[in-house]
Amino acid sequence: MKYNKNHIKHKVVLLLCSLFFVIQGNSQELETYIATALENNPEIQKFELQYAIATEKVNEVNTLPNTDFSSGYFVSEPETRTGAQRFKVSAKQMFPWFGTITSRENYVSALADTKYEDIVIAKRKLVASVSQSYYNLYANKAKQEVLNENIKLLDTYETLALTSVEVGKASAVDVMRLQIRQNEMQQLLDILIQQFLAEQTNFNKLLNRDKTIAVNVVNALHMPSEDFEINLENLVLHPELLKYDKLFASVEKSELVNQKESNPMIGFGLDYIAISERPNMNFNDNGKDIVMPMVSVSIPIFNKKYKSQTKQNKLQQQEIEFQKQDRLNTLETLLDKVINDRKSARISYNTQVKNLKQAKDAESILVRSYETGTIDFNDVLDIQELQLKFQMNQIESIKSYYLQTTIINYLIQ
Repeated sequence: MKYNKNHIKHKVVLLLCSLFFVIQGNSQELETYIATALENNPEIQKFELQYAIATEKVNEVNTLPNTDFSSGYFVSEPETRTGAQRFKVSAKQMFPWFGTITSRENYVSALADTKYEDIVIAKRKLVASVSQSYYNLYANKAKQEVLNENIKLLDTYETLALTSVEVGKASAVDVMRLQIRQNEMQQLLDILIQQFLAEQTNFNKLLNRDKTIAVNVVNALHMPSEDFEINLENLVLHPELLKYDKLFASVEKSELVNQKESNPMIGFGLDYIAISERPNMNFNDNGKDIVMPMVSVSIPIFNKKYKSQTKQNKLQQQEIEFQKQDRLNTLETLLDKVINDRKSARISYNTQVKNLKQAKDAESILVRSYETGTIDFNDVLDIQELQLKFQMNQIESIKSYYLQTTIINYLIQ
């Protein structure tokens, strides 16, 4: 298996494409941010290196056992017919049973496949995290704009109140109430600014860059006219579940290695013995050295170890199956929840649209009342508070819709 980072990146293209279509033409910035995160995020780089290490292990197992070399010198030289033995040199190489090395390579490759799924999972999670942080930044910015608009609106009402005080149609208390409300809204605005900076730090760190870099978000996100179709069958192809399949396959490969290693090993060797010539004698082979080829067999007679490993592998496969089923149940529950939460976000949004329209109509009535000299600034504050509440809830509904969509994409794309 060849380690190819570009191949890994290709796997998330469909996820990215499916994620952006709901942003209705404003996705370019988010798409750029996600691409930067995928390129620079240290966690992704960590998993890619782990995959590279696992892939390299194929070369590690594609080896034979060490070759044995030995030598000895005869302190007391034993006599043979052809002369005295002076020293001995031996070499021996053991060979595993046929197919053992191949089975090891297949096992290590299967383990590398599981590491590959870790990369895919990490990238999916990173895409979701960057998107969610981006939508949080958008919602914060949108709320700041709403607060600024409402503060300006209260400035207008304050001017009206001061004018009314001068002509005796309002009291100074009305002015103070408006000013207190302005102070409260300014406090909310200042808090949102600090929260934006904290979320901006989180966003920049997902991209592995300086926390002070300004993040540009879209000016407006709109509720899509309809939800995209959700293919629930895609959930079973989620990489978190595919990883269990590959773990199961790796255990199968491990058992094949176990079966191969329970077979005998064959060894071939060579002994060389140096012989001294016998003095004062003349005959064939006098002082002829000895060369002795050897064959050896290593038989695992006590094979309880291999039987135990087979049993462990079967138990491990059962464990993996249970883990996969448990994770599938969790993902199905999560998917059902986010689908319903997204529907709830749309319902909430539609309600806020209606309420906000009615609040603006009430505001218009109050303005017309001022022209007849019958404005009630308590009503002004009540309507303004309701209007702010509906605007904030509307932003939260849009944010919730996109956050749930992000999770749906993580689960089924």
